[in-house]
Amino acid sequence: MTGAVYVTGAAGFIGSHLVDRLLEQGRSVIGMDNLKLGRRSNLEKALAGPRFDFIEGDVNDVAAATERLRRHRFGPIGEVWHLAANSDIQAGAADPEIDLRDTFLTTHSTLRLMEALSIPALVFASTSAIYGELDVPLREDTGPLFPASRYGAMKLASEAAIAAATQMFVERAWIFRFPNVIGPRATHGAIFDFMAKLRKDPSRLEVLGDGKQDKPYLHVQELLDAMFLAREKSGGAINCFNVSGDSSTTVRYIAERVVASAAPGARILYGTADRGWIGDVPRFRYVTDKIRALGWRPKLSSNEAVDRTIGELAR
Repeated sequence: MTGAVYVTGAAGFIGSHLVDRLLEQGRSVIGMDNLKLGRRSNLEKALAGPRFDFIEGDVNDVAAATERLRRHRFGPIGEVWHLAANSDIQAGAADPEIDLRDTFLTTHSTLRLMEALSIPALVFASTSAIYGELDVPLREDTGPLFPASRYGAMKLASEAAIAAATQMFVERAWIFRFPNVIGPRATHGAIFDFMAKLRKDPSRLEVLGDGKQDKPYLHVQELLDAMFLAREKSGGAINCFNVSGDSSTTVRYIAERVVASAAPGARILYGTADRGWIGDVPRFRYVTDKIRALGWRPKLSSNEAVDRTIGELAR
């Protein structure tokens, strides 16, 4: 990897951990975030160093972003890590404009910027939500795909736009389909939401759905391990990977562990539906042969990742 790195969504949960990792590797990084979901405090360590610059701005303002990067002090940009997106799937279900603007158009705008500045490489954060509700183990070539949420639909559209760009001006692209990613600095998700509810009322925890939702959870640091390994070891024009461990965790397990940690004795109240909201996929399983063939294995099981995150968020 050569040249500076441009990270969209840099102040978000995963984006800020990515910035820290890139700086630890000695890279110069320019991060952009509109701070709608991201937090400047997530970048406190990065902002204290000489090799990171932060731009508070809108990725979709292509002209302004292009001008800022064209005259940047770190010189030519070698690659983009595009993480800017709407991460609140429930909000996207309520408002059809959110995922169009924040999930798809941010990708479209990032590709326009890359073409204008001749940036050759792109790393993209995709999601299991592109697969929809398929009752089969999910491989990278599983299809046809019918997403169950606007978020998943706009991520799938983003993947298509990236694939087209590799035929024109992007030399190499990596697409990573995330599972449920957890860890410190999270702004959403079951663990975060349960802790927030218990802070408001430590006597009871209301759970959306029946608690039987069962999905793989992966700690953010292990996700980054996988992404950097695949970035180094795979060399096609377009490289696509499911990233996950083999195990999974139920929402019931998360609720019980959060209550034990944050509010022992709190009553857990489950719903009756098999999912938490419209667009929620209650269970899925990845096939991860491709990423494993490169030598990656998560050190933590899904339950262990949940337990570690509960401890981190409780500090």
